[in-house]
Amino acid sequence: MSHVENELNSQPECWTRAAEQAVEEASVLPAPGERVAIVGCGTSWFMAQAAAVLREHAGQGETDAFAASEFPHGRAYDRVVALTRSGTTTEVLDLLGALKGRTRTVAVTADPRTPVMEAADDVVVLDHADERSVVQTRFATTALTLLRAHLGLHGDRVVDDARTALALPLPDGLADCGQFTFLGRGWSVGLANEAALKMREASLAWTEAYPAMEYRHGPISVTTAGTATWMFGEAPRGLAEQVRATGGLWVEGALDPLAELVRAQRLAVAVAAARGLDPDRPRHLTRSVVLTAS
Repeated sequence: MSHVENELNSQPECWTRAAEQAVEEASVLPAPGERVAIVGCGTSWFMAQAAAVLREHAGQGETDAFAASEFPHGRAYDRVVALTRSGTTTEVLDLLGALKGRTRTVAVTADPRTPVMEAADDVVVLDHADERSVVQTRFATTALTLLRAHLGLHGDRVVDDARTALALPLPDGLADCGQFTFLGRGWSVGLANEAALKMREASLAWTEAYPAMEYRHGPISVTTAGTATWMFGEAPRGLAEQVRATGGLWVEGALDPLAELVRAQRLAVAVAAARGLDPDRPRHLTRSVVLTAS
């Protein structure tokens, strides 16, 4: 079994621990009413997108999400939250350095032996969710669970749904599809983006992701027999019928959207195996992006 498979299978336990840790770390996480930005790179950026929508919709305060390299330095925030599994990503460290002494920062990381421990004002360490794999699975979802639990939006049902996502077989014919589109609404748009990234990283599959309503404004044209469209959360009325009319496979997201992401992670591994690829060694990727000075 690959590192990716081992790590994605451990997510229910990681999420339970993260929910407990959210209580312990409440003082360093964003307070109600603060204006907050959540940043990350790659997978962490997509988790930031989901967390930002959850926080703002919960009435906790204006919340934005940015790729760390695209942070708008002209804006004022009460707190910036940086998600970084490795604690060594160049763009995140550069941003934390630029904000030092100006804006309170908190980093959520997996490794307490990295530069981010000094770069951020506060740090939450999820070392139980660290990974050996290049491709992120459990750290990303555990970091999101930490923030979700801090908002009071995590419960036992989410963990139960994750166990269901690990136990149920994938839909017949899904792994044989040649193209995959993931759709979301609200906070699950970030999860759809991450599902598409996982498929590209692990299996080199042709994947796309969109807000569900935007999918009808052009992207549905690629949908046909041999493609799959997977909805994270409740679909807009009539969308499932429109996809089925194209001949494409419709996958209904009946579980909590974060648990649906676990199913998509399993799909990425399954497609990689079918194509003779090793998901632990994704093409052109490293565990952390560290840029050297020119």
